[in-house]
Amino acid sequence: MKTTYNLRSIAAKAISQVLDQGQSLSTVLPGLQKNISEKDRGLLQELCFGTLRVLPQLEWCLQQLMAKPLTGKQRTLHYLLMVGIYQLVHTRIPAHAALAETVEGAVALKRPQLKGLINGVLRQFQRQQEDLIQRMENTDSRYLHPSWLLNRIKKAYPEQWEAIIEANNQRPPMWLRVNRIHHSRDEYLALLQAAGIDAAPHPEYADALRLLTPSAVSELPGFAEGWVTVQDASAQGSVDLLDPQDGEMILDLCCAPGGKTTHILEAAPKAHVLAVDVDKQRLVRVNENLQRLKLHAEVKQGDGREPQSWAGDRQFDKILLDAPCSATGVIRRHPDIKWLRRDSDIAELAGLQREILDAIWPRLKPNGVMVYATCSILPEENSQQIKAFLHDHPEAQLVETGSLENPGRQNLPHAEDGDGFYYAKLIKSAK
Repeated sequence: MKTTYNLRSIAAKAISQVLDQGQSLSTVLPGLQKNISEKDRGLLQELCFGTLRVLPQLEWCLQQLMAKPLTGKQRTLHYLLMVGIYQLVHTRIPAHAALAETVEGAVALKRPQLKGLINGVLRQFQRQQEDLIQRMENTDSRYLHPSWLLNRIKKAYPEQWEAIIEANNQRPPMWLRVNRIHHSRDEYLALLQAAGIDAAPHPEYADALRLLTPSAVSELPGFAEGWVTVQDASAQGSVDLLDPQDGEMILDLCCAPGGKTTHILEAAPKAHVLAVDVDKQRLVRVNENLQRLKLHAEVKQGDGREPQSWAGDRQFDKILLDAPCSATGVIRRHPDIKWLRRDSDIAELAGLQREILDAIWPRLKPNGVMVYATCSILPEENSQQIKAFLHDHPEAQLVETGSLENPGRQNLPHAEDGDGFYYAKLIKSAK
């Protein structure tokens, strides 16, 4: 049955909302996917994520092919051209189909008079494709990162920056977290093998399994029953470090969308968990995740800088602070981060992190444990942040994670491992 929508025009609109309106793809896509078939949702996702992943390459090619870019009310057609080139270079969609559907996208975007232009540019690209891609590889566009971020990564990791950039530009691996309430990791691995799904355990994180080929969650044994959750391996490491125990009062701060909240409760089902996030909309996801896994936490909206308003005078045995950050460690999962972040954001985020740290530290009981975590790879948000905090708080002791000179543990993104992630484990010495 012929569809009544044009997928390429929908992708162009999504990209416009990200690049021109500053919205994240994970916010934009669900609304756009509502009115399209199940079969097409995956392709829409691929077109949007893929185009944003290689954006500088597409932009560079268009600059060579057009005297001037499409702007103003025609800007969405510029993104439509990007979607067209992305298909020709990076997908297995037959060229004639990619071309025809992209040209028809101009009609769906109510610019039928530009069909000829879209067709002409894409055909010109086809003729010059090999030469254009080869020439682009001699420019900084080949790194597929904005220059400010590329410079920061080079400065922080002079030996490893190329490997980091390469990992950022790949599709992410799919990691699972086995719910230990139901199965051990080895037991669930056997269930996957019986279902014909190949997976490998993480060498360090106790509940983590990597699928060798990504799979729909509907195909995972017991997903609906809460036997397993999709969660990156590095994200799982923060709860392993926290080591929650039954009966403890635990704060999960900046908790949305709830992956770590539910992991804490799988590890310690009788812990008392207060899960707090500033974003009311994202707390909906926290409650959905708790419901699917049949777990209970006290969920509250609140600002980490103002604990009195949501915690009263409560003190906690353990605190997991998954601090707001640049998310530069999860670019392969969210390529829009490269285009939504600005260089000036880093100092602002570091300032916010410090405010939250200073406000929440007094809520930790003597001998209590705090794990500070981010999904960033930038030292300003991580090792430098914790180094300054330790200097100002002599009662804070760093344990299990790095040295006083280089505090914390920094995971870098890797094709067969987790995302970029930072953790520092602190104990408050008794006075």
